Amino acid sequence: MYRDHRGWLLAWLRRNVACASRAEDLSQDTFVRLLGRAELHEPREPRAFLVAIAKGLLFDYFRRAALEQAYLTELMLIPQSEHPSPEAQQLILEDLKAIDRLLGKLSSKARAAFLHSRLDGMGHAEIAQRLGVSVPRVRQYLAQGIRQCYIALYGQPL
Repeated sequence: MYRDHRGWLLAWLRRNVACASRAEDLSQDTFVRLLGRAELHEPREPRAFLVAIAKGLLFDYFRRAALEQAYLTELMLIPQSEHPSPEAQQLILEDLKAIDRLLGKLSSKARAAFLHSRLDGMGHAEIAQRLGVSVPRVRQYLAQGIRQCYIALYGQPL
């Protein structure tokens, strides 16, 4: 599959990404993702299959780039004298990306509930009203978020 479709996938990625080296990386990541599968059967439509994987990777790349840009924008709002060192900035970005991956495993409503609770300090009833769900559902969403945090810190729960 690699020999037959790598060139085509790379051309597709170059049309969708401004940076040729980023397209190369995404192409390789697509095939690495395939290698990580327990079972791999030859798909009926290999190009559509590869594009589906590449689109997911592309989406992750753009989401991480937007997250990084948001951080840099916020950093510009504080005085230069209070900026963290370049090393600390890099560590902060890596932590933000890890949190993003962690929260990316939640549904959009669970993610929103968790962020409203932890970052905005909203109560359960206020979150429920904002999301259009019940308070018990908000509690379930928050439990899902806390579970993801636990897994990130300690591995799979018993």
